[in-house]
Amino acid sequence: MSLPRPSPAAVASGELDEFSQDERILLLHLAHDSILSTIERREIPLDPPTAHLSEPRGAFTSLYLRGELRGCVGYVLAVSPVYRAVAETARAAAFEDTRFYPVTREEAPALKIELSILSPPQPISAESVEIGRHGLLISKDGYRGLLLPQVPVEHHWDRTTFLEQTCRKAGLPLDAWKNGAVIEAFSAEVFGDQKYSGPSVL
Repeated sequence: MSLPRPSPAAVASGELDEFSQDERILLLHLAHDSILSTIERREIPLDPPTAHLSEPRGAFTSLYLRGELRGCVGYVLAVSPVYRAVAETARAAAFEDTRFYPVTREEAPALKIELSILSPPQPISAESVEIGRHGLLISKDGYRGLLLPQVPVEHHWDRTTFLEQTCRKAGLPLDAWKNGAVIEAFSAEVFGDQKYSGPSVL
């Protein structure tokens, strides 16, 4: 089975530009190979090739098939090197997202991948949340919900709706952000095989 490899022209531009074009292509290639290697029952090396890619980061991998979401799994916190986080979340998005059946051998070559590499979450006031810049993590009483920065932009939400929808994702009342919930924000460098017509959904 041939391995899809994104061309430089196909790598979407990210907001923060921390990762070089070569690093983005490498991470996207790794995400594809992580899925294919699971189907083919083979091992792939997970030693980060550079010091930069060995830095711990939160990461989300979103999979798309024919423009529709096919899986999305991620780590909010920096629990492993970004290189390993991408490999692990790609595999989990393909085979462990319970909203979807596992990716098949026939589907794998056609998957388009979008990666979101997260900065560490930091406490923020509701008034300081900026649409298009911040992702949100809201937690209270053991419940926690997260939405990536691109989600409110794609859905044309204002700040209040973004806060409410993150509470909803956590299983909390929509107004929990005003009633004792902890609000944290993070930024994300988002890049992928292509830009997608469908919205990002977690």
